Order: sequence, then structure tokens, then C-alpha cells
Amino acid sequence: MALAGAPAASASGGGATAGGSSAAPTSAATPTNAGAVTQPSFSGPTQGPGHCTATATSSATATSGGAGVGGGGTNATSAALPCPHPTVPGATGRIIHGIAYAPASAPLQVQEIIWAGDRIRLKPYVYAGGHGKWNDVGYDCSGTVSYVLHAAGLLNVSMDSSEFETWDKRGAGQWITVYTNPGHAFIEVAGIRLDTSAEQDPHPAPGTGPRWRPVMTSTSGFMARHPAGL
Repeated sequence: MALAGAPAASASGGGATAGGSSAAPTSAATPTNAGAVTQPSFSGPTQGPGHCTATATSSATATSGGAGVGGGGTNATSAALPCPHPTVPGATGRIIHGIAYAPASAPLQVQEIIWAGDRIRLKPYVYAGGHGKWNDVGYDCSGTVSYVLHAAGLLNVSMDSSEFETWDKRGAGQWITVYTNPGHAFIEVAGIRLDTSAEQDPHPAPGTGPRWRPVMTSTSGFMARHPAGL
């Protein structure tokens, strides 16, 4: 959403790095959205569904709908991952028990967006959340988008939905697309969607705030923007 007078989270203001559940998203020295360069896939160890969940066969995909958050004991402030880098083969992400798995063949920045989204996937909706600091108690729509883009080194300062209308490149990207209008913003990445709204989600996960969902069948009323090269 568009925010009136909300402080922007900057690369030097709080939060956590893209590798741990409480670390600040990537470095302040990373350039902003303009001129983004596609990076190679993550070269370290990754974990597939068989290593990360007890029952990997029960899954929600980008076409079958979102997914309820499975298992007890994980709350909105401690969205632990079952493994550091949930990954599946191919070029399309998957949603399994509410956790998004990044496609193994995707560029590193795409994977980092998905893993960052996993870390906030149980946070509640908070107006202006993610704009005053990166690691916040909750997130609004544009704060969610800002957080994951920052984690991938594609954004240095948080933006509201109106500001995203002029962010980086016009149109849908190959891997990453931010859909935005003056009232709402969400991000689609590698065939799955991170959104605070349950619109067009046939099986929405419980709670408010950022949740993984299937991509929208219609994005009428939204402007599409994407980072260069992605």
C-alpha cells in the first residue's frame, strides 16, 4: 500500500541477512534495482522436500493453491525453516506445507527472494511493517515485497506500492514480477506468489500477513515491474 510519512527501511537500518531466520538481508553496499545482473545458481548445499519435511508427497503447487502452515510450535515471530535452503529440481518453485522451495536451476537472486519470503511467511499483517526496519514484527504488502527484494540485493530502501509503480523495468520479468497499484503490491517469483492478500487463493494459509500462494490468473488493475535481467 501507499504510505504517508512512514519511515523507509534502508540498507543500514536493522534487519537480518538472507541466510538466517533473524539475520539482516544482504549488504548495504549492494547496488539498488537499476542494472541488476543475473547471478549463477546457489552453489552450496541445498535440501529437497525429502530432507526438509516428513511427508513431502503432500504438497501444494503453483496450480493447486496455497497451503496451510503445517505442524505446531512455529509462531509468527519464529518461522523456522526445516533446512537452510529449501530447493526443488527444475525452474518452478513449489509450496509444500506453507514453505516455498526455490527451483534449483533459478538464478541465486531468485532463490534468495524465496528463502527470504520463507523467513517471514508466518508474520502478521502490520500497517507500515517492513518500512521502518527490515526485521519487523509484521509486514504490510509493500513492506513484504521490499524485504524480499532487499534480501536478494535488489533494493536498498523500502518502497510503498505507489513507488513500486516506477521501480526498475516495465512489464513482467522472466523470473520476478512485482505487481503494484496505489493500494496494493505483491511479488510473483519462479511461478509462485508472496502476498498479504488471499485474493485468488483457493486454499489460503491461516492468518494475515505475507503467505505463499498460487500465482494470480488475472492481474487486471496492477502495473507489472521487474528487475533488469530477471
